[in-house]
Amino acid sequence: MANFEFIEKFYPDRYYDSIFDIDFDLLKGNGIRGLLIDLDNTIIPRDEDEVSEDLRYWFLNLSKKGFKVCIVSNNWKSRVSEIAEELGLPLIARAVKPKKRAFEQGMKLLKTNKNQTAVIGDQVFTDVFGGNRTGLFTILVVPLSDCDLFYTKFLRKLERIILKRIRKEK
Repeated sequence: MANFEFIEKFYPDRYYDSIFDIDFDLLKGNGIRGLLIDLDNTIIPRDEDEVSEDLRYWFLNLSKKGFKVCIVSNNWKSRVSEIAEELGLPLIARAVKPKKRAFEQGMKLLKTNKNQTAVIGDQVFTDVFGGNRTGLFTILVVPLSDCDLFYTKFLRKLERIILKRIRKEK
């Protein structure tokens, strides 16, 4: 049983094809007010730098619905800061996810607690595992691009095993 409980730490609470498919009314109805969102391959493909109009509108809509948002990224590149600034969002760079510290810092910035905060990301071993370890609601989305760092490509193979199991159980 303990082994199964450990595996569940890698299971997201929800799994969507895209950020644009997320049901924010459902989240709001469950008390979620703060969103800690990954950058690369979650909201922008890793190999791109441009913020689309659709993405701008999506963030504007989140704000209108009363959500507070913080970008939490393991990336250290200056483009992460530029994108966060362009979107008018706070940023935690070099987050070292899945460590809890970055998620806790994000909640502090948003002035939310564990029951009011969700994590949105494209990786099981960083975003979902880190969010679950911190006690947050976790949302996994399909990566926007196949462009990944070498170690992420390795982890994606392990992710497929977990995702296959999730699909089988659902």
